Amino acid sequence: MSDLPRKAVTRTAKLAALPLGFAGRATWGLGKRIGGKSAELVGRELQQRTAEQLFKVLGELKGGAMKFGQAMSVFESALPEEVAGPYRAALTKLQEAAPPMPTRTVHSVLAERLGEDWHDLFLEFEDKPAAAASIGQVHRAVWHDGREVAVKVQYPGAGEALLSDLNQLSRFARLLGPLIPGMDIKPLIAELRDRVSEELDYALEAQAQRAHAEEFADDPDVLVPAVVHQCEQVLVTEWIDGIPLSEVITDGTQEQRDRAGQLLARFLFSGPSRTGLLHADPHPGNFRLLPDDPGDAEAAEGSGGKGGWRLGVLDFGTVDRLPGGLPATIGDSLRMTLDGDAEAVYDLLREEGFVKESIELDPDAVLDYLLPIIEPAQADEFTFTRGWMRSQAARIADPRSPAHQLGKQLNLPPAYLLIHRVTLSTIGVLCQLGATVRLRDELEEWLPGFVLDDEPLTEEDSAAGA
Repeated sequence: MSDLPRKAVTRTAKLAALPLGFAGRATWGLGKRIGGKSAELVGRELQQRTAEQLFKVLGELKGGAMKFGQAMSVFESALPEEVAGPYRAALTKLQEAAPPMPTRTVHSVLAERLGEDWHDLFLEFEDKPAAAASIGQVHRAVWHDGREVAVKVQYPGAGEALLSDLNQLSRFARLLGPLIPGMDIKPLIAELRDRVSEELDYALEAQAQRAHAEEFADDPDVLVPAVVHQCEQVLVTEWIDGIPLSEVITDGTQEQRDRAGQLLARFLFSGPSRTGLLHADPHPGNFRLLPDDPGDAEAAEGSGGKGGWRLGVLDFGTVDRLPGGLPATIGDSLRMTLDGDAEAVYDLLREEGFVKESIELDPDAVLDYLLPIIEPAQADEFTFTRGWMRSQAARIADPRSPAHQLGKQLNLPPAYLLIHRVTLSTIGVLCQLGATVRLRDELEEWLPGFVLDDEPLTEEDSAAGA
């Protein structure tokens, strides 16, 4: 499948076949067990076959189906290891590539949006896409002024495909739930659907990318490519090379992993403070690890992870607009939780709507629920691992655990929904990297409320100091 299937009936049929496929494989597995194969071996074969079918279909359909797959892929580290193994390869494929649309379609969109003489705008244009994602694909080219550029071309019919897929996926969200223990799939799909119109609007994306590119123009740690040209269905930005984060996850050195993790955390918390915007699509396909000096990657690798590499950030199609930066409530509640002030944390969560007025909870139980989750903020540095992520997911997913029972009674206010998902997704990527990160440093520097401002001196203090 090389083009975006746009007929709703075609896409619906492909997606509707997924649950039937799951059921068919379960019957196949039962037959295998009757035939003498062990339940564990059959279970692993089932997982592998399910992963292959699910992500093959999601990747072929692009649109909302692939967007959902990419959003899920960052939570791979929450899966039990015996399940994660077969899924990992299939999930990772969605982070970097999807089947491309035909060259004739690309040329047709460019002619319609840039004019019949669109070729004159480029000194070179590569017909083979450098990357393909959920609503568009990227071609490498050379702009008429000699700059290397990335030309993002939106798939025709992408809007209808996105909405059709997400509506269909929401109908069998319950069947997809077991893929990610402890995660409610339906709100994720609903939130992706709410973001569709923004992501299709390349003018909004260009605006967000320009804001980041200007703010990070002289930053030693983060590189955001500048916007060169934008019109409906086409976005041209400066090209950046580098190692895709998905490759760092699979093959990177520990120095690269640690540096990538540190910079990812820095960008997550500093971006809203510096730009008033939160980059809200943190899957590995949207990041690159670049040496400070493009000709000196070896020196960067030998720097022990303390410098030498920068983080390249791509795709600003989904952002959360936070004019005042991240809400101070997050920093306040995190600080008070670390201080063990159960009553103050509970009062703040109730005030912000995380605990509904109709519900009464034990403040100490709420504190016990939160403390393991914020463990990375307690130490000077923390090593994020799949094991740690799995333990958190299992604690919250187990219906017998107090954490599960309490978690069901908490509420996530709409204003925090995207922030919550981005934070969880970023932690998922950090666990995939296995990175050791000084997270507390980034929180102290960038998260409002995490560090109390110095209180003004009283007259007595001033007199004593004199």
